[in-house]
Amino acid sequence: MRYEGPIYRPPSEAESLLVQATIGCPWNRCTFCMVYKNGPRYRERPVDEIVADLHEARSRGVPVRNLFLPAGNTIAMRTERLAAVCRAAHDIFPELGRITVYGSSQYIHRKGASDLRRLAEAGLTRIHVGLESGDDRVLSAVCKGTCAAEQIEAGRWVRRAGIELSLYVVLGLGGIEASRDHARLTAEAINRIGPDFVRLRTFVPKVGTPMLDAVINSNFTMLGPHGVIRETRSLISLLDVPTRIASDHYTNYIDVAGRLPDDRAWMIRVLDQALKREEKDFRPFFVGRE
Repeated sequence: MRYEGPIYRPPSEAESLLVQATIGCPWNRCTFCMVYKNGPRYRERPVDEIVADLHEARSRGVPVRNLFLPAGNTIAMRTERLAAVCRAAHDIFPELGRITVYGSSQYIHRKGASDLRRLAEAGLTRIHVGLESGDDRVLSAVCKGTCAAEQIEAGRWVRRAGIELSLYVVLGLGGIEASRDHARLTAEAINRIGPDFVRLRTFVPKVGTPMLDAVINSNFTMLGPHGVIRETRSLISLLDVPTRIASDHYTNYIDVAGRLPDDRAWMIRVLDQALKREEKDFRPFFVGRE
């Protein structure tokens, strides 16, 4: 098995086989992300190399039911190549149930609805997408390279293609100034998309990023624990589509998870109880190093 550069996977892919399909990130400009700032530059691995790694994994005799294809934006891979990898994976692992990639909305949008259908037919079953926010002001400030309208259209195309959609929201990404709009407009975008999952992350400034510089220089005022919890409460209160909320990350102040709409009242109660705790009782501020 061959790997190059940072290899990240979502917590939900902890039991998945990781076979690298792309290297780096083709965008690599988000001001809050440090993963590929020092390289390597984005490129696609040759399909024959990827297939060779799949065969090597098969030779070890362990059943593979879930496959995750790093790196940071594998949906940007040329459609015919990614489809070929998906078909090969299903041939090599007859028991395979899920193939998943990371993909940002702008590259999903470039694919278009027809290419997403081609990927679904080839066996791609889930895409993890960093929505981050539905507020165009926040998206522009963090150089996300997309806007709410594009994210909504891209997300709806994924769902119509029959591919599961796992959206990530970064709580606190708008700071104190944009917190209300960040929650409200993010909820509006999610409601229009109707994803299978909404995964919550809390903004933590990372080493070597412009966002950390902005925090240090007081150009960005972070939310404290209560602010993040209130933003989470607002977001969950405004969501009106069936989806699953997951809080599976070390950055979060509190684990609040469940299905909407069934578990909304319970999640709101958990958040209200958390707001009664003193802020010093939550995890301390820290600077991320990965």
